[in-house]
Amino acid sequence: HGVPACDETCTRSVLEPPTDYNTYRMRGPPPVPIASPGEAALRAAAYPAAVNCLYFVARGDGSHVFSNTLRAHDNAVRRYQLRR
Repeated sequence: HGVPACDETCTRSVLEPPTDYNTYRMRGPPPVPIASPGEAALRAAAYPAAVNCLYFVARGDGSHVFSNTLRAHDNAVRRYQLRR
């Protein structure tokens, strides 16, 4: 029923089918929620880990770098995102 998942980059052809769940093509919200958080996500929101990391950036390999200062985060962005 929905739009196919995009692994890396979505192309316009993926966004073209006029289904009830293609929010790019249809007016208004889909007939039912597209996704709902699981129990683990709800628990994590209610009881966050006691860490100092406020920032994260994707490395591009499925992992992330977490930083506790804006300077460290900016360095990680330059290293993992801007040089891709």
